[in-house]
Formats: sequence, C-alpha cells, structure tokens
Amino acid sequence: MALFPNVLAKTSCPLMSQASIIDIRNRTSQALKRDTVTQEQTARAPHKIPKETERQSGQDDGKTSVGTQPAWHTEALPFAHPSEKEFTRILDFYGVQWVYEPRAFPLQWEGERVTEMFTPDFYLPDLDMYVELTTLKQSLVTEKNRKLRRLRELYPDTNIKLLYRRDYHRLLAKYGYGPLAQAEVRGIERVLFSPQQIQKRVSELGKQISKDYTDRQPILVGVLRGMLCFMADLIREISLPISIDLMSISHYTGGSRPGVRITKDLDTDIAGADVILIEDVVDTGMTLNYLLNYLSSKNPATLTVCTLLDKKIRRLIDVSIVYIGFEIPDEFVVGYGLDYMEKYRNLPFIGVLRPKENE
Repeated sequence: MALFPNVLAKTSCPLMSQASIIDIRNRTSQALKRDTVTQEQTARAPHKIPKETERQSGQDDGKTSVGTQPAWHTEALPFAHPSEKEFTRILDFYGVQWVYEPRAFPLQWEGERVTEMFTPDFYLPDLDMYVELTTLKQSLVTEKNRKLRRLRELYPDTNIKLLYRRDYHRLLAKYGYGPLAQAEVRGIERVLFSPQQIQKRVSELGKQISKDYTDRQPILVGVLRGMLCFMADLIREISLPISIDLMSISHYTGGSRPGVRITKDLDTDIAGADVILIEDVVDTGMTLNYLLNYLSSKNPATLTVCTLLDKKIRRLIDVSIVYIGFEIPDEFVVGYGLDYMEKYRNLPFIGVLRPKENE
C-alpha cells in the first residue's frame, strides 16, 4: 500500500504515484533537502508547502489546490461541505494563502502498512498552520478529537487548529450573516466591564504609552467605527504631543468582490513616523494582519498595536499586540463603541448580549 494517498482525496483527479509525491516533497521541504530519508521517515515527517506550488489562474493540472484564487476557481473546487467553500472566501478576502487538503498524516501502522491517516482541510503556508473545520455538533466530534490528539503526539511541531461548528458560526456572525447573525437578542446578559473598570484601564494604557513614547510624537491611527469611544478617551490620557488619523476598510459580506478595499485612506504621511494602530477588538487576526501589512508599506519608523479587547481564543493569525485593554472570552460583546446590527454602541459599559432563546 502506498504510504502517500492522493493529496486531493475528495476530487476526481488521477492518483499521483508514490515516487512522484516523494520527489515533490524532497524538492519542497527544506528538511528533506538536507537529508536523504526512507519512505517511512518521509511519511512521518511534517513539511511545509512553499508559495511556489501556487497554481496560476486558469491552470488545471490536477495538483493540490492553492489560494488565494479567482472566485470562479474556488467555486469549481469539489469541497466536501459548503462551510469549506465559505472559509476559503474569507481567507481570499483577507489575502491569506491556503492549500486545500494538502497532505495526509499517517496515524497508525501495521508493520510497514499505514492503517489510519488524517487529512486536514487546509494548510495556510504563510502561517505554517493546518486548519480542520467540523460542522458536527461538538458532542459528536469525539473521533475527530482522538485523531487530532494522536496527530499532535506524532507530530509535536505541527501547528493545527480545529474550528468547531460554533467557531465557524461565530466567524460568520462577525461579518453579519449566518445563523448567529440572524439570531434575535433581548438586551444584555451580563456586564463584562463597568464604566469605572474601562476608565481605569484606559488611563493605565495612556500612561504606559506616554512613558514608552517619551520625546516622540506618535501618530494614532484608528480604524472606523468600533474604536471611536476607546480612542477618544485614550488620547486624553496620553500626556505628550500626538497626531491622530482615521481610516476605514471594507468588510467581508459573502459576496464575490475579491479582497479588502481601503474605503478611506489616511490623510497623513506616516513615512518615518511612530504609528500606533488603535483597534476595538482583535479576534481571528485576519483584519489586523491586513492592516499591519498595508500600513507597513507606507514605511513608518515603528508600528505597534493598541486594542481595547483581545479575543485571543479566536486567533488564527498570530499578530503582535503591544497594548491590550482586556482579554475576553469567545462571546459577542457590545457597548463602548461596539455594536450589534448598529445598536448598543452608546452603552457606557461592555456587556454580553442575551440571545432571545435564553430567556
């Protein structure tokens, strides 16, 4: 039995020979470039898929599918579930490269024969991370969790994240659609941070920024609109000369228009300046990653991030955040500039919404 099955197991493309796959991995894995290994070692050794494997637009060669790709190509791929297609649209929107079903990890053997394998749904090359989506209820994913535990035991250096159905629905809700986005709410379930707690923490952040930027004049850049309350209070707690500027970007809506668009750019030239990007909440990190890349292209002297809230449990892209107000659980929060369907922004506290069905 070949140790490497077809890397696109859910497609109808022809099988690649074992020798071909081993040759590809010998050419693409830096680890395998340094050493000649046996077939079994190759099967057990995680590897990275470089950007060079990205397919050109319109090319149909039966090889592993790589994004970011044109909308027509994503539509044509034989995804096993609609959630996979939607996930690639979100990744494409933020310019995150992806590879669909990039490799199968052997998990069990009988002698030289592989008896069990696990194929993650996606590999994100720039992040060196695998992602597995599951739309099953969390109570029904016991077997998948077992395989993931086994994978992590065998391949401890492999970074893999499992997105449960609730994670996927919350990701969709962030962009205003999906079942959670349409759910009715009845006010606030509980207060996470009172006005006094917010004021105290914002004051602490302002003092820390003032200390860190002594003898400098930073430019604070806010991304509309959720950060308005936070930024307005923060700048009054900074005891040194500053400048401010605002920008806005388009957000993913599930449509076919590709890529983030800057709907309002900066009015200030930030080349050579010390820039602090002000955010309301950071969760997956995809938006922030795009903004950091965009602002870095303008050649500031320094670029740091200050966020009111950090939903670290939702992180997909590892982004550096220097100033954090509060770390919060994976719940939908409103108030102090944060909204639900453009409501609740003017609440003086930060609270968790109460779904209608919980009443």
